[in-house]
Amino acid sequence: MMALTLFTYDWVPELPRGYVRDVRVRWALEEAGLPYSVKSVPFKERTPEHIQHQPFAQVPYLMDGDLSIFESGAILLHLGELSEKLMPKTPTGRSEVIEWVFAALNSVEMPALPWTMYKFMKFESDAPPVKWNEDFLKLRLDRMEPVLSKREWLAGSFSVADILMADVLRVVDRFDGLNKHPGAQAYVKRATARPAFQKARADQIAHFAAAD
Repeated sequence: MMALTLFTYDWVPELPRGYVRDVRVRWALEEAGLPYSVKSVPFKERTPEHIQHQPFAQVPYLMDGDLSIFESGAILLHLGELSEKLMPKTPTGRSEVIEWVFAALNSVEMPALPWTMYKFMKFESDAPPVKWNEDFLKLRLDRMEPVLSKREWLAGSFSVADILMADVLRVVDRFDGLNKHPGAQAYVKRATARPAFQKARADQIAHFAAAD
């Protein structure tokens, strides 16, 4: 492992602070106790160098020595390979973590992201696309509820799968979207009470606030 450097924006508006996806990577790095530094890319003017590392001009991306990795899921899987605190080495344990990583990003975030955007932008709740999305998210939450009610963590011990799933669900919880799913709500509360998350979130907010 070479030096780890996390790249995020130099500034974002106040509303998304604490929710920008570099918090997922910060959280994983803190959980694993891996040394890292944080550098910035411009929020207002996306540079060619930024796009070279992240073709959509988003954040985060991670440099591990000369290796450049973008997309939070890919970064977390990479970090999982570096620390058993994030992903077990056994074939069964590793496979279970990976499947839940993809479940968080594909099955749950797929309806959760547009739902939260509708909430951010205050769309009318009875508009057909909003109602359809509401039903889609409910279906996914209904499927997750028995899983999260019976397990402390998704794949036995805490892992990158929980970082992703909890981060997806906590945005839904921000808009009271988990009120009818107490197992999911308790899971988010349990995950975000971890000291590594608390530090990651505080560090992200402080990073953006410093540029105000």
